[in-house]
Amino acid sequence: MGDLSSEMAWFFLAVLAVLGGTVLCKYNRSPGLVQGAVCLAGLWGGVYLLNLSLFCGLILSSLTCFLVYTYLSGQEFLPADQKAVLVTGSDSGIGHSLCKYLDKLGFTVFAGVLDEKGAGAGELRRTCSPRLLVLQLDITNPEQIKDALGKVAEKVQDTGLWAVINNAGILGFPCDGELIPMSEYRRCMAVNFFGAVEVTKAFLPLLRKSKGRLVNMSSMAGGVPFDHLAAYSSSKAALTMFSSILRRELSEWGVKVAVIQPGGFRTSIAGNSDTWDKLEKDLLDHLPAEVQEDYGREYIHSQRSFLHMINTQSSPDFSPVLRDIEHAISAKRPSAFYAPGEGCYLWLCLASFLPAIIFDYISKKLLGAGKRLPRALSVPTWKDKAT
Repeated sequence: MGDLSSEMAWFFLAVLAVLGGTVLCKYNRSPGLVQGAVCLAGLWGGVYLLNLSLFCGLILSSLTCFLVYTYLSGQEFLPADQKAVLVTGSDSGIGHSLCKYLDKLGFTVFAGVLDEKGAGAGELRRTCSPRLLVLQLDITNPEQIKDALGKVAEKVQDTGLWAVINNAGILGFPCDGELIPMSEYRRCMAVNFFGAVEVTKAFLPLLRKSKGRLVNMSSMAGGVPFDHLAAYSSSKAALTMFSSILRRELSEWGVKVAVIQPGGFRTSIAGNSDTWDKLEKDLLDHLPAEVQEDYGREYIHSQRSFLHMINTQSSPDFSPVLRDIEHAISAKRPSAFYAPGEGCYLWLCLASFLPAIIFDYISKKLLGAGKRLPRALSVPTWKDKAT
């Protein structure tokens, strides 16, 4: 019996090695497969620990090989020829790089920009092929959305639009949820959620015609509760849920929906010192006197360190995001969710599966070191001393 168990163990390990090797070899063209490899490892580890019979092991082995083969066969990339895509927020950052990347792959790119006379729009016209068309597209402006739709529809005509990539977004001034002005909550929702929804609704008839792809750029912060991002994270969480519901509804039409939840990448979304000055002034101007006393101006001003961290510690290499978006619009069977960026998938898993009390403890230990406290918490008796 011991020999049989040993043979089973080696058999399962051999199957795992073959499957894992296949998965890892395909990883560069098939984002998300590493997660699959982890699941397979867990499955076969469980099989070995349960000490199932060789017959059951053979059945599980055959079933797993079939599932992996079926999945990998769906990772074949469709050709880019004659496929048109719309990218919003193309002035700078990921959207700007994405337009160049997709243009080089052979897609016809409609680059929606906030300022068609700006430097970002000019660079796209100068460096990309004649297939790329820059569109004035403020996604909070219904008239500009309607005008962009007309130009795209005229260009693509009967072929339809293959993909819409809702990339445009804003961060705002990160601070405690109590301190963020309502105007900033509304602004984040207007751009990150309502703007993406309105663009989606406007262009869906073209996507249904082509049975194409809808790709929405959410964020890791839309699934992980990070401090100081109440406005931004709430809007991205709303976009993620909107996308998940449309994924189910639009599947009947042959349209596939994917959500990109990137981690920390260095873009212009964090703004600059002038932007921070304006947002901080707006925050202080609308803050009740009692709340401002409890938190203190020094605490509010210290929140800039979070913005500095975004600009200095985030990755400048957008390639993981670009590859995932390429997969989402090109793979025969794309994934529903992508999590590009170092540690991004792990954080999403921790936030999804751990009990809240454990997740809060871990995140506080990892991210809360050296965190400045509001004045009333750092010196609880300061009001009494002042009187």
